[in-house]
Amino acid sequence: MTSNESIGAALPVSRTDLHPRSVSVVALELAVQTLAIAVWISAAIFGVYIVAHYAGSLEQWNKGLPGLHDPQTPHATIAIGAHFLAGAVLLALGPIQFVGAIRNRVPAVHRWIGRIYTAGAAVAGIGGLVFIAAKGTVGGAPMTAGFTLYGVLTVLAAVKTALHAWRRELEPHRAWAIRLFALAIGSWLYRMDYGFWGLVAHGVGHTKTFDGPFDIVMSFFFFVPNLLVAEAIIRARRVHASAAMRSLAVLVLTVASAFVLLATYYFTRYHWGPGIVARLTGALM
Repeated sequence: MTSNESIGAALPVSRTDLHPRSVSVVALELAVQTLAIAVWISAAIFGVYIVAHYAGSLEQWNKGLPGLHDPQTPHATIAIGAHFLAGAVLLALGPIQFVGAIRNRVPAVHRWIGRIYTAGAAVAGIGGLVFIAAKGTVGGAPMTAGFTLYGVLTVLAAVKTALHAWRRELEPHRAWAIRLFALAIGSWLYRMDYGFWGLVAHGVGHTKTFDGPFDIVMSFFFFVPNLLVAEAIIRARRVHASAAMRSLAVLVLTVASAFVLLATYYFTRYHWGPGIVARLTGALM
């Protein structure tokens, strides 16, 4: 298996799959790479925050989302703990898989990281599903439906990504790896969306029990748009894609990159950064 066939070699646009170096092809490559880098920087910071926030006392979990920890259901606590840990691993490994030098010069490292990535995605998805089956969700039926669908799709994408890589079916492997990454960043985007909504709309439609109008929309919004962007990338990078399709994909990716960069600056400065520092300071005292 070559390095490009290994698990995780999906996000960079393959030049062999596109027409010769037209303006639309170059623009699409740059747009994909810009969004990938922006997402990975932001997700890495968020991953550190998640570890800092949820490591330690189990009682602290309920401050972010009520009902996460219940001493009466230890299996649910283990499941959601596995979900958080695996999710943090996914966010941390993303930047490594994007480095072309690693894929090309040390493909064995790339392949093993890819295996860990897909396994981690499956664990995160299954952990979330087990928790929902045991405890439900704080937001009721809409949140339960959305989060269950998200977990099922994550597990499916992980299996399909690994299966196509094992069969050395390069194109479907890349397509499913893109979808998997789009799903894997869902937990990060979920919190990003809530924070951004609080900033621009002061949390209108959000309730403490997560059953308000905005909460219902967010039960699906944190992963459905990701998949739409992923499909746009998959289709735009095909050989027969039109220049207009690539241009539309570039526009969507550019807007997404701008949102990620703006939101990352805000959250790192006012929320994630202070939270990480406070937890590290407390641990050292």
